[in-house]
Amino acid sequence: MIWFIVRRLIGLVLTLWVVFTVSFLLMRAVPGGPYSGERNLPPEIEENVKHRYRLDRPIYEQYGFELGNILSGDFGQSMRLYDFDVNQVIAQGLPISAALGIFALSFAVTLGLSAGIVSALYRGSLADWALMSLATIGIALPSFVIAGLSIMLFVFLIPVFPAAGWGTFRQLVLPAVCLGSLYAAEIARIARTGMLDAMSQDYVRTARAKGLSKLAVALRHALPGAMMPVVSFLGPAVAGILTGSVVIERIFAIPGLGWHFVQAALQRDYTLAMGLVLLYTLLLYTMNFLVDLSYGILDPRVELK
Repeated sequence: MIWFIVRRLIGLVLTLWVVFTVSFLLMRAVPGGPYSGERNLPPEIEENVKHRYRLDRPIYEQYGFELGNILSGDFGQSMRLYDFDVNQVIAQGLPISAALGIFALSFAVTLGLSAGIVSALYRGSLADWALMSLATIGIALPSFVIAGLSIMLFVFLIPVFPAAGWGTFRQLVLPAVCLGSLYAAEIARIARTGMLDAMSQDYVRTARAKGLSKLAVALRHALPGAMMPVVSFLGPAVAGILTGSVVIERIFAIPGLGWHFVQAALQRDYTLAMGLVLLYTLLLYTMNFLVDLSYGILDPRVELK
């Protein structure tokens, strides 16, 4: 167990370094720069600004300076948000994106597992057909299409939720549901397959032979085994929710990290884009690590190496 954690920590450091290096080189390889669009900026002021961020230095000096700042925990000053450094932007946007992502993931897991279990227990019934049909539609529709349809339905036709903004629970519900719908559909199909496979195992048939109810057998004995493929999906699902939140935050005007990531890419804000890329990498690596740890909890036969 200890060796497993040590290996993962070493892998995390190497992954962050590779992502930093590749991102740094790609940002500098794109023609132009953060201030190439400022046509009215006097040349002497542009030179002073470049000197401030060391953009006038050789590429290897820029790399060493930025890497040193990141190793010290300082992502530097934003090149476009002049009154904020990257750490402040992350501190303000991360709680908003985290709230949106956690709510969306909770919605996806709750709805997806419930639909998958019901569909498996009543295999071949009308409920099974209806739930899996809805899941197929949910998988086929991207999040921005679901968001557009939801806005037309629940904002204009049936004015239940606000169209955009942030600060109240009502403003959280609609974007979180739109973000989590695709993953709820995926989880429903995976959970159904996992439940059908688990309910065909000998230990489940033994539990059923002892006289336990169908629901008790499903929840106590079949569900832990059926959760394995669902847990495996949660790692990529977190990645999808993080990247998908960029679109959702843009549509619903939510001031989270996704909004800042889009602005950093459009405005070529090197420091802000780098900070957000490394933060996303850290979050994804951590979630995949937690998924691997959960294997040993769900199935004692799994040995972590």
